Amino acid sequence: QVRLVESGGGLVQAGGSLRLSCAASGRTFSNYGMGWFRQAPGKEREFVATIAWSGGSTYYTDSVKGRFTISRDNAKNTVYLQMNSLKPEDTAVYYCAASTTLSGTVVAGRYAYWGQGTQVTVSS
Repeated sequence: QVRLVESGGGLVQAGGSLRLSCAASGRTFSNYGMGWFRQAPGKEREFVATIAWSGGSTYYTDSVKGRFTISRDNAKNTVYLQMNSLKPEDTAVYYCAASTTLSGTVVAGRYAYWGQGTQVTVSS
């Protein structure tokens, strides 16, 4: 049982940066792989990044490699997504999710718990 709450979204100019946070509550937070997904209006939900339960393994979708960094602090029950060099096409609602796949996964259906989402808007 995990509850996830995202924060840190907002409106930024292209080229700017944001750091999203996902605060988790519940038991055995460190036993979950974590992921970030995003969804723009009228589009399907898209995988962004995932991190293993240990924090030792990460994976990113090609469009954000070199710009975004996922990290976690299990002692603080928090997962982060640092987003640099933001582009207008990054505009979406960003969702944090938790999976019992300890290594992390790109498959949305394998995530058991989801946050409510936080809006990221990048202007040109």
